[in-house]
Amino acid sequence: MVIDAQTRIWPSVERLGRETSEILRRARADRWIKESAEPEQLQANLDCVDAALVFAYRADRQDACIPNEWVAEIVSKSRGLLMGVAGIDPLAPDVFGEVDRAVEMGFVGITVCPSDQGYHPTHSTAMRLWERCEELGLPVFVSRPGPVGPGAILEFDRPLAWDEVARSLPNLSVVLSGIGAPWVEETLVLLQKHRRLFADTAGLVHRPWQLFQALLGAASMDITDKLLFASGWPTETPAKAIETIYSINAFSQGTQLPGIPRNLLRSIVERDVATTLGIPIAGGRGTSPEITPATTTPTGVTGEPTGA
Repeated sequence: MVIDAQTRIWPSVERLGRETSEILRRARADRWIKESAEPEQLQANLDCVDAALVFAYRADRQDACIPNEWVAEIVSKSRGLLMGVAGIDPLAPDVFGEVDRAVEMGFVGITVCPSDQGYHPTHSTAMRLWERCEELGLPVFVSRPGPVGPGAILEFDRPLAWDEVARSLPNLSVVLSGIGAPWVEETLVLLQKHRRLFADTAGLVHRPWQLFQALLGAASMDITDKLLFASGWPTETPAKAIETIYSINAFSQGTQLPGIPRNLLRSIVERDVATTLGIPIAGGRGTSPEITPATTTPTGVTGEPTGA
């Protein structure tokens, strides 16, 4: 079974937050992103996978909000093709109520971004959130929906900040996006040390040389079983991401660099993410109809995002 461990949808680029949307517009990328992040476009790019996790997002500090309710509606119409990951801001005043509502709506995990949300992973409120996630069996996905903005507090994104969390909560599943780039070495050490820490390939599958180095490191440390396939759509399509992983040894051909055994590459692509993280999965592609547009749109799509 091939499950894409990270995809995203959004109704407008403003939903990614003030700084992110400004950067994307400055790069003249907003038109591409808006067209490529619709639910129908995501579904059209999932032919090569059996299921995919789709992320909501919330960062009150950046006025960023891809509402859980909207993502849950899209997921409910996919009949198992999509599994929802709730966007939770640990510093929001209603954080624990939001987690309870996310569980009621069928979300299988939560996603956070410490640098955008403005907290250290061992912040007292964050630790209580992680404890709650451990109790509920909800994996925590540490990721970012767009480029780094000037207000991001990057020291809060260091993978080593999760060492204390993992020591304190050994049964909490944590997934570090992009193998923790730009701190890949830190991430690999943490994956080797902690049983329930994992990393996904989103973000690195469109930077093949960096991915090759990361996979070489993981193979040499015998921890490729801690890596999850993720395209990071719409940054990359699942098909192109899979092609990149399987062709990654092109960098070592004709050189003295070691290659990565194909069986290890295949194990990353075909890893059963649901079983690995202990999350439920419905029927998968075999029971999935066409995704239809949501009957409701998030509040404030054409204006300032809300914290809903």
